[in-house]
Formats: sequence, C-alpha cells, structure tokens
Amino acid sequence: MMCVKAAVPRAGWWRRVISLGLPTLWGAVAIIFAVGTGLVVHGRRALLRELRQARRVAGAAQSVLLRPLPPRVDGLTVAAAQMSADRGATIGGDLYEVVATEHGVRVVMGDVRGHGLAAIGTAAAVLGGFREAVHDEPDLGGVLRRLDRALARHLRGHAERDGTDSEEFVTVLVLEIGAGGELRALNCGHPWPYLLSGSVVEPLSCADPMPPLGPFPLPGDLPGLHCGHLLPGETLVLHTDGAEDARDAHGRFFSLAECLRGAAEAPPQAVLGRVFTALLDHTGGTPKDDVALLVLRNDRQLQPTQGARGTARATTSHPQPTTHLT
Repeated sequence: MMCVKAAVPRAGWWRRVISLGLPTLWGAVAIIFAVGTGLVVHGRRALLRELRQARRVAGAAQSVLLRPLPPRVDGLTVAAAQMSADRGATIGGDLYEVVATEHGVRVVMGDVRGHGLAAIGTAAAVLGGFREAVHDEPDLGGVLRRLDRALARHLRGHAERDGTDSEEFVTVLVLEIGAGGELRALNCGHPWPYLLSGSVVEPLSCADPMPPLGPFPLPGDLPGLHCGHLLPGETLVLHTDGAEDARDAHGRFFSLAECLRGAAEAPPQAVLGRVFTALLDHTGGTPKDDVALLVLRNDRQLQPTQGARGTARATTSHPQPTTHLT
C-alpha cells in the first residue's frame, strides 16, 4: 500500500511538468518559425532588390551598347528592337547600328555566340569597331577587316585574363546603301535580310555567306557584293537567326517571310510590332534565343527617270528639309 501511495505523487508531478512544458515548447517552436519566416522574407526581399539592381545595370548597359536609333537616317525611316531570351537581362548577344557617312548609309547586324550579360563585352567590341571604321574606310571590305581586328583584340584580352582560349564567334552582316539606293553587302555567317517590295518578300541575296568572325581569317580580297537597289517605298528587314529558329510546341519553325507578307506598306515601327507579336504567339511567350530586328524603309523621293526594279536608274534625291518636320 505504501508503494501505491508513493507512486501517485510522482505521476502528478510528471503531469504538472508536461502541462507546463508543452506551452513552453510550442511557444519556442512558434518563435523559431516566426524568426525563420522573417529571415526567409528578408532574404527574398534582398534577392529581389539585387535582381532589380541587376536589371537596372543591364538597362544602362543596353542604352550605351544598343543606343536608340534615330527615326530617320539620310532619307531612310528606321526602327529596331531586340528581345533577350534571358529573363534576368534586358540585353542579349545581338547587335545593330545605322550610321550616315560620306560613303553612304552603313548598317551592321550581328549575333554573338550565346546570350545574356556574358555576351555584352563581345558585342561592345564589334560595335565600337564599326562606329569608328564606317567613317574612315572608303569600302566595306575595310570596315569588315576593322571589325575582325577589334574582335580579335577583345578575344585575346579575354584569354589573357582568364588563361583560357575563347571560342566565341560573331555572325555579322555589313550593308551599305548608296545615295541612289545601291546596295552592297558583306556577310559573315549571318541570315540575309528580307526585301519587301509591294507583295513580294524575298531574301536580299542567295549567295553563300563567309564563315563567322572569330574562328577563321578573312579572305585576302573582300569586294562588296552588289545586291541591286533599295527603291523608294521598299523596305529591308534585317534579323538575327533567333527569329527563324524559333519553334512552337510542336517543333515547327517560325516563318518570318510569311509574317512579312503584306507588310511592305506598313511603317517600320509597325513591322517590328507585327513580327514580335507573331513570334511570341508562335513560341507561347517563351523564345529560346535572342531576337533582334532592324527595319529600313527608303522614303527618299522617286525621280521621273527611275525605272522598275532591276533596271538602270538615276540617282534618288533626298526630301527637302521641310519634309523632315513632324
């Protein structure tokens, strides 16, 4: 009987310990959970701040590298835009520029291997070389050689810093539009532009391009390829391969030529919107590669002596200064 009486107080003491300990334990768990949740929220906010900062930096880099093009360049109406496949960046490996020079309007469209922020340095080297060379070099071959040397210097410096050989390359199309609409081009591995003339949509040339810049030396002779004329009212659409390589959910490629049919009369900015909208619809809003488009329309005045496409024509005059005002 004494043993039974002794066990009762012990059991009551244990129940009191449990009754006091459980609330304390649950309180500790709640505190730990609250602290952990606070740390997670704080970490998430810090990451979002860093992401916003990275995007601001990328936007600043874009404004310097792919600076906005003027709406008109020497009688040509211009519009350009790019869409990066990297959601964390506002800029990819595509590059473009349009410059009026004493040799004609000179244009470059290029695509650096890869995409995202890592491609900015290479694109900057090529664009910097182009912006300087177009005013100095009287022919396109000299411009292209300057781009090749600028890229080689960049890749050599990259290799010296990292201690590894760089395997980067750049596809480049260099184009010249003369005062009378004469077209000359040099193409290093880049898609040919589309020419929009009335209801006709066709590649500017079917010639085989040279290899991309970087892996192989340029040939000794670089005469610009004559590609006919860009007549008043006609449009050129330059693009990177991300446009025609885009696929839908069934693996079907995007048809840029079909998308451009009926767009010859549209202003260049409207052509951009039309193509990008169709691209996003085709890919379900998730393109796998960077895409850049550059649209040039010849809005110079047609002279009475000018003939139809493919025939000899006199020079094309530029609009009077008053026609530039809007």
